[in-house]
Amino acid sequence: MINTRKAISRRTLLRGAGAAFALPLLDAMIPASTSLAETAAAPTQLRRLGYVYIPMGFNPADWTPHGETLNELPFTLQPLESIRDQTAVVSGLELRNAYPGSHATSNSAFLSAATARRTESSDYYLGTTVDQIAAKHLGQHTQLPSLELAMDLLDNAGQCDNGYACVYQNYLSWSSPTSPLPAEAHPRLVFESLFGEGGSTADRREALQRRASLLDAVTSEMRRFKLQLGANDRNRFDDYFESIREVEKRIQRAESNVNENPLPDLDRPVGVPAEYAEHARLMFDLQLLALQGDITRVVSFQLAREASTRTYPEIGVSDPHHPVSHHGKNPEKLEKLSKINQFHVSLFAEFLEKMAACPEGNGSLLDHSLYLYGSGMGDPDAHDHTDLPIIVAGGAAGNMQGGRHVVYEKHTPMANLHLSLLNKVGIEMDSFSDSTGPADELFEPLSL
Repeated sequence: MINTRKAISRRTLLRGAGAAFALPLLDAMIPASTSLAETAAAPTQLRRLGYVYIPMGFNPADWTPHGETLNELPFTLQPLESIRDQTAVVSGLELRNAYPGSHATSNSAFLSAATARRTESSDYYLGTTVDQIAAKHLGQHTQLPSLELAMDLLDNAGQCDNGYACVYQNYLSWSSPTSPLPAEAHPRLVFESLFGEGGSTADRREALQRRASLLDAVTSEMRRFKLQLGANDRNRFDDYFESIREVEKRIQRAESNVNENPLPDLDRPVGVPAEYAEHARLMFDLQLLALQGDITRVVSFQLAREASTRTYPEIGVSDPHHPVSHHGKNPEKLEKLSKINQFHVSLFAEFLEKMAACPEGNGSLLDHSLYLYGSGMGDPDAHDHTDLPIIVAGGAAGNMQGGRHVVYEKHTPMANLHLSLLNKVGIEMDSFSDSTGPADELFEPLSL
């Protein structure tokens, strides 16, 4: 018998009272006449790219693996243990166009691989960043072409670093050489950009007073929609919306505790968690929801800002990050730098674990994504841009070979890796910035 059941559209939204919720990939979205082989392959079409930036380089002694595998993870990378088979560590890449070395150009060149015009005014000029090239292709059919996130709410103007305008340090993503894209650090505003109504900050706050939960606005429609689903889809549907509700509860808790927030920034908007790790986890969880619901397929996240003076007392580092990074080979400072590096990696690893635990089609959300994590600076004491700390995760659907340490010849352009990742998600390009060819070693079998 031929099954003529009509599949539910992947673009289906549940709507109500100013809220619009996308759905995760469900079995009911795959046409009944689709073959088993086509069904297994379908999720690979939902290609995703993510980028996570860390500032001020690393301590290579505690980061760099020995050999070509990740069988023995060094101190900084130990949080990756549970997902090392879907992780690759990359050494030897360089951002030649970031010189002369500075914090501003470390940030600006990371996704652009371009030279920043040296200016303290508004005549800044850089290049279109790789995430925005991806967004033009992957974001044509999603609610948001891309999502730009950060952890720091500072938006300084003027000159920030050695004659470079602050815009180079504040903005990771550029949609054109003259159009930097602001990143959002406030969880509530991100949440409502994904699921809630638009409008000004005042409009959003008024809307919050009208309803305790965005999900309450679509409860009736959710119940009706579930009647169309099979058992597996109902479980997946419930898990997804429970995750949304949990994120919303955490945002509400942060807002209710705002008067106890000890952070000195008086301009900080209501609802930002007081603890760095809690804030970072919330921002990662918002990325997870956005990707799972196919609200966007391209994300950039500045996990900390260049020249940040943030301290990390929760891991025993009470000294500001920036002074610690100028270690002068001091063993105590190098140890603290390694602890900060590991802390940042641990937050990324938790996010990857959640992606790996999120089923999608014939694999997981992590299988059908590629994430690049790293810094535009190598040795922070020298402000150099050579031998950058880089991690690539996910990508089994694109046949990425995980569990490995790929060492490129010294001075290999970082743009080569950007080019390769674009190609692997179906964006065919011959070159990007100063690339000399794709860095396809990540997608080739280990020669062991």
